[in-house]
Amino acid sequence: MEGAEGTEGTHAAHGAMTSGMACLKEQSKSAPEEISSDSRPHVTFLPQPQIAVFESSWVLERARSFKMAKQLYEVFERDEVTDDMLLHAAELFSQNYAVWGEHSSRQGKRVILSARRLRPQYLPTNSRASYVRVTVDGKLAGNAFACRWPWQGKTICWVTQLVVGMEYRDRGLAKGLLGALREDVDDIYGIMSSHPAACLAAGASFGGSIEKISLDFIAKNAVSIMKASPISYVRNANLRGSLFDTTDSTGLVSGVNTEFFVDHQEPLEALSKVRELWNWSLGELPEGHEYLLIMAAKRRLSRPL
Repeated sequence: MEGAEGTEGTHAAHGAMTSGMACLKEQSKSAPEEISSDSRPHVTFLPQPQIAVFESSWVLERARSFKMAKQLYEVFERDEVTDDMLLHAAELFSQNYAVWGEHSSRQGKRVILSARRLRPQYLPTNSRASYVRVTVDGKLAGNAFACRWPWQGKTICWVTQLVVGMEYRDRGLAKGLLGALREDVDDIYGIMSSHPAACLAAGASFGGSIEKISLDFIAKNAVSIMKASPISYVRNANLRGSLFDTTDSTGLVSGVNTEFFVDHQEPLEALSKVRELWNWSLGELPEGHEYLLIMAAKRRLSRPL
């Protein structure tokens, strides 16, 4: 009985398969007609896509910090500089210039400059000195001091200080300050600085590019130009580098030994980035030294009236 039930069950299953195959055959015969009826062109409308833009709070804050609504450059001759201007200039310097390095007894502390020292050091009475500042939205963002003196029938313009507030750097303010100092009577420009960015800005503002600087010009004229300066720290600077001493092994090419031992971490980081983009010819930066840059003025092209 079990066998009969099993056989019956088998036949039932076989019958179902036969019936199913017949059904498939029937469907296959009618399939072309169905495909033909659906082959007509038709358009399907999809929901309109929506695009959402997400900006992180960091990006928004960064954008706000870079926004500078108003920049104002002002140039003052020595007699026009007030004590209040010098007070703000001293604050800018002391808060942004540099910190003392490991070879200083004040390592890690900020380099401080008082307002009372600014006038005799940077605006001496026996010179034609000037001061330029840039304010951003009414706040002092950077400034520079310069001094002019005659040399062999030419006019020397020497940048004695250049400071830009940390929050305003990498925005072209240094170049703008130096550009504001330029005068048509200037024949030669000079600067001593431990920061490659200052040299880069000077090269771009006065000589066209840091890559166009003539080392031969510096080697031939540095001594006599600097000895004629009314600024004591320029006049008494000790020239250093392979440009002035072929036995110099420090890696410095053109510089001065100021024994001003500020921390060089930031300048060296900047130097690494500068070398990726430009041909840097002033060499390495030993402790207690500054770069020396002297260049003939790039004449401005006159424009027709």
